Amino acid sequence: MATVTVEINGRPYAVGCADGQEERVRILAKQFDVHVRQVAGDVGHVGDIRLFLMAALVLADELHEVRMGAGTAAPAATAAAPTSDTGVAEALNAVAARIEKIAQSL
Repeated sequence: MATVTVEINGRPYAVGCADGQEERVRILAKQFDVHVRQVAGDVGHVGDIRLFLMAALVLADELHEVRMGAGTAAPAATAAAPTSDTGVAEALNAVAARIEKIAQSL
């Protein structure tokens, strides 16, 4: 198993991966970093966990849209989307707050 150090939002993270997959992990990390920095620019710095969660939700939303366009979305994944950017931000903040509460209780 290989270890790759990637930088997300200016901080280094060591990530394990299968041998030979190091470059792929670096590329994926760079794509994720773009989303994290975009979220940080939109909402400010609210903590890495919350930024990462919001960026992951943005990526999940993009994947969902691609799957819907290709007709491959699973029925459980077709929940109604918020109708405005404000609604999306509020939903992301609510989910992030719940996850932070869970993380703090661990």
